[in-house]
Amino acid sequence: MNQGRENAERKREVGSYVKRMSLSSSREKSKIEAQRKKTSESATSNLTTATVKPYPRPSDRLNPKTINPFSDPLCQQSVFAAAYAKREIPCRLFHGSVSHRLQWDQPPETVCFDPLLTILAEGLRETRHPYTFVAKEGFKELLEVEDAADKAIPLVPKVIPKLKAALAHSDVEVFERGLHALVQLSSVVGPAVNGHLKHLLTSLSKRLMDKKLKQLITDALQRLEQHGGKESLVIIKSKIPTYCSIYT
Repeated sequence: MNQGRENAERKREVGSYVKRMSLSSSREKSKIEAQRKKTSESATSNLTTATVKPYPRPSDRLNPKTINPFSDPLCQQSVFAAAYAKREIPCRLFHGSVSHRLQWDQPPETVCFDPLLTILAEGLRETRHPYTFVAKEGFKELLEVEDAADKAIPLVPKVIPKLKAALAHSDVEVFERGLHALVQLSSVVGPAVNGHLKHLLTSLSKRLMDKKLKQLITDALQRLEQHGGKESLVIIKSKIPTYCSIYT
């Protein structure tokens, strides 16, 4: 009788022990699974944070950054930016109280046109300050010196490809700078531009479709005809048949 009770008691103890062990094992597995899930979610969150770019701030659009040409000499720069940083361009932007102007290291009359005129023409494609102002004003002021024609005519074959690149640029402001520079060059060297004119008229013909630019381009073509003579009219008409001569 007593022995039967002892056996029953032992069975209850063994069953209770097995249940405790099973419960403990189950809890341990749950902890491991929860920890594994937490680690996986953390890794996914970090990856998402690393790949998603932050939204641009409104101030980024309202306050565009100005280039610091002396900031990092090792970063990739355009030909014009590199020349400006090395002070190979003998003029700098002067911030006046009312308007900006160029300040030359020496009188423009004493500056060697080669290769400065070509570098300034290259700079017409720049889209950031102060490069845009320096290139545009530098090109203009250099062609205004007294003996500019004699100095500029030998450089026309080098300058024209730079103007062509500006005229083909997708940025409208770059195109306009290139167009003004072409008219300025034509007013100085006259018919010397005619031999290269056909390479430039393709870009002008395409932009004529833009109503905002049509009058500007028409005025430029008339100036080119005025400075280039009858030969320039034949070239313009061959590329832009709808052009009307200033003499008709």
